[in-house]
Amino acid sequence: MKTKDEYIESLASELKEWSAQIDLLSIKAENATADLQIRYAGEVDVLRTKQHAATAKIKELEEASGDAWGTLKETAIEVWDDLRTGLASAVAKFK
Repeated sequence: MKTKDEYIESLASELKEWSAQIDLLSIKAENATADLQIRYAGEVDVLRTKQHAATAKIKELEEASGDAWGTLKETAIEVWDDLRTGLASAVAKFK
């Protein structure tokens, strides 16, 4: 079982990787045709919102202790699943 610091480090690493993927999707959106730019920009905006939520969750986890840590860990899993699913969906749409 991972320690709190290892868990947070793992999440931060994953978030960094996903942030790079979101940046690439943003570039693809900018280079798309006009009608696709609007649709893709909306997808990127949704991902950015989820990315910010994940960043905020990492900060909450870093500050949590005791029982709060366990509860926040569960909500972090939900935030991560939401971002992972959203990113996978967006990548599929951008192909």
